[in-house]
Formats: sequence, C-alpha cells, structure tokens
Amino acid sequence: MVVSILHRASGVALSFAGLGILAWWLFALSAGPEPYATFTRLAGSPFGLFVLIGLTWSFFQHLLSGIRHLVMDTGAAFELGINKTFAILTIVGSVLLTAAVWFYILKVAK
Repeated sequence: MVVSILHRASGVALSFAGLGILAWWLFALSAGPEPYATFTRLAGSPFGLFVLIGLTWSFFQHLLSGIRHLVMDTGAAFELGINKTFAILTIVGSVLLTAAVWFYILKVAK
C-alpha cells in the first residue's frame, strides 16, 4: 500500500515540480545569460540540490513502481511474500539509483 501511495505522490511531484523546473530552465535558457546564471545559481544551492535530488528519487520511484504495477497487471507477483519483496525492492532500488546518479553527477561536475 505504501508503494502505491508513493507511486501516486511521485507522479504528482514529477508533474508539478518537475514540469515547473523544466519550464523555468527552458525559459532561462532562452532568455539569455543572466536569467540562466540565476537559474544555475539557485539550482546549485543546497535547497536547489535538495529539490533536484528529490525529483530524481521521484523519477526512479515512479519508474520502478510502474514496472511493479506492469508485472502485477500480467497476473504475476500477487503472492504476499513476493509482493512485499517487490515493494521493498522498489523503494531500495530508487534510493540506490538516486544515490548512484548524484554520486556520478557530483563527481563528474568537480
């Protein structure tokens, strides 16, 4: 049940915050160097990184949970043990994938 709620919440976060940040980035990119510098300064701030990391986690959580739902739509993984394991793996997988992506980004960016 928690994974289903997280699936919906991550979809909402991606829809509103993700699209808002994407639109802001595209606007700043098209508006010139000063608005783009403002965007990159705010995105690189601790709060900006927190939001971007949260959106990355939302993406991976939504992706893995969607795969879980797709498998369940085929009629598989309804047994309680397998279902719980699959649900836990979506949470653990999303955290690990987010950590791997941001470890790579922060290492390559320096």
